[in-house]
Amino acid sequence: MHVKKENRPTNRPIVKICGLRRREDAEAAGFLQPDLAGFILSPGYRRSIDIEKAKTLRRILSPQIGTVGVFADASYAEIVRAADAGCISMIQLHGSEDETYIREITALTGLPVIKAFRIGGTEDLAAAAASSAPWVLLDSGSGTGRCFDWNLLDRFLKAQAAEHDRSLFPGGHRWILAGGLTAENVSAAVQRFHPDGVDVSSKVETGGWKDPAKMAAFLAAARQ
Repeated sequence: MHVKKENRPTNRPIVKICGLRRREDAEAAGFLQPDLAGFILSPGYRRSIDIEKAKTLRRILSPQIGTVGVFADASYAEIVRAADAGCISMIQLHGSEDETYIREITALTGLPVIKAFRIGGTEDLAAAAASSAPWVLLDSGSGTGRCFDWNLLDRFLKAQAAEHDRSLFPGGHRWILAGGLTAENVSAAVQRFHPDGVDVSSKVETGGWKDPAKMAAFLAAARQ
């Protein structure tokens, strides 16, 4: 699934809810209709699931919801196996994957790639702009639930605005803002930066589990 900006209302970002694990999560998402749902398919994380569980959750979700397999330094075989299983329509790389890896996994699967970047300084934003991935995701880390310094992003975008199409992230990327977004701050973030998408996980949970009421509030705020 390649989400095109022109298919959405003006200034409305796509919304990705990441870290679905249970049938209840998929049922809530199926009702609320985020644009994307994320499955953590690399082992060792609190929200990790296996391919069989991802297939089950994919069947519960409506076909209109794209599914993103999130991987960190996975082997090519792991990602190809998930792609071949039909449970994901996009790939998100959250590790130290380099340009060769991005090209190879794109060729092997034919799926669009989102490359995540942990933003700690301007050099990280520059690395995102230089990526060959069609989508980049700007985050504070892997599921930290904290915002990175948005002033860094603000200055970077303004410095690049004269040289690039302002509807795209520098380098011609579609981009997703992540890290610490909540129902209380996502609308302001969208109005300030106009990202193509926003991503949330821990901030729509209660007691470590997805909370349908928080999911609904986040979607409403992001899309208002």
